Amino acid sequence: MAAAHDGQERSGRAERLAELRAMATRYALLPLRIFLGLTFVYAAVDKLADAHYLAGVGDVASFYSQTRAVRSSSPVGVLLGPALHAPTFFALLIAFGELAVGLGTLFGLWGRLAALGGALISLVLALTVSWNVTPYYLGNDLAYLLAWTPLLLAGTPYLSIDGYLIRRAERDRERGLVEGQVHRRSLMDGGIAAVALGGGGLLAGSLTATFGRPKKTAAAIPGTTPAAPAPSPTAGGKASVAVSAVPVGGSAQVADPSSGDAVYIVQPKEGQFCGLSAVCTHSGCTVNAPKSGQLYCPCHGSRFDAATGAVINGPATKPLPRYTVTRNGDRLDLGPAQS
Repeated sequence: MAAAHDGQERSGRAERLAELRAMATRYALLPLRIFLGLTFVYAAVDKLADAHYLAGVGDVASFYSQTRAVRSSSPVGVLLGPALHAPTFFALLIAFGELAVGLGTLFGLWGRLAALGGALISLVLALTVSWNVTPYYLGNDLAYLLAWTPLLLAGTPYLSIDGYLIRRAERDRERGLVEGQVHRRSLMDGGIAAVALGGGGLLAGSLTATFGRPKKTAAAIPGTTPAAPAPSPTAGGKASVAVSAVPVGGSAQVADPSSGDAVYIVQPKEGQFCGLSAVCTHSGCTVNAPKSGQLYCPCHGSRFDAATGAVINGPATKPLPRYTVTRNGDRLDLGPAQS
């Protein structure tokens, strides 16, 4: 009797363990799904709430400036032309695309389609923003691209709208509905859920873009100048700004006449002027204007000294190229890049 009882206990433990293993297998992708969904929703809201993202040509942290900065080094740079011609449309397309992908993944609605959208967005970013990241494993967009693969293969069948529709379709078949009716009902209800979820996301995103962005420009940041289109080279192929436009600890943006790249003319100390390239040496993104003695790259977090261009923290390993700056009366003329 005791042996039989022990055998039943072992059998019961084995069954419970098997059930736990089966449940762990079913929900194995749930942590990844939650992470990717929340991350893409956050990325979309962060863009829509950013005063710089839709600022346009004059803001080095805008979608336009970042796209222009990576165009020459990207293997798909020739395809970025439309994004530069209609930057607001494509900027909003990416932001709302991330929002749709994030919500679809979180709620498990058309999970494979959402995963495909996330993979495509990650692929585009990997071929542009992260393309020149060295070594490659620091380029997080490649990791996101691979992270979408399991959801693309498995979908979102558990704790999801997709899972509910699948189970209801099975019940409909048991009730005798023909396959065409089952398919149409699932498609219609999935469409209604998509409209409801998309409408809520579109409303939230639009309200964020309209009211969530701070009403300020770069001039609101101490030590910077108002965001405006980079000055065109003056006669003789030189770029220059007024001395008064470069406060101590601040900067003014000009364009390198030879390349068109953005350059910051800075005055780290009274009467000391120099030029620093605005192109990050890590992956080619445009760094933000100097603030608190540093230039920050919004793509991967590199920081540079605003007086010398030296790397403060990586992943960048090379300093920002320096330019000579010559004072000519009340003007500051940008010279050539220093070797």
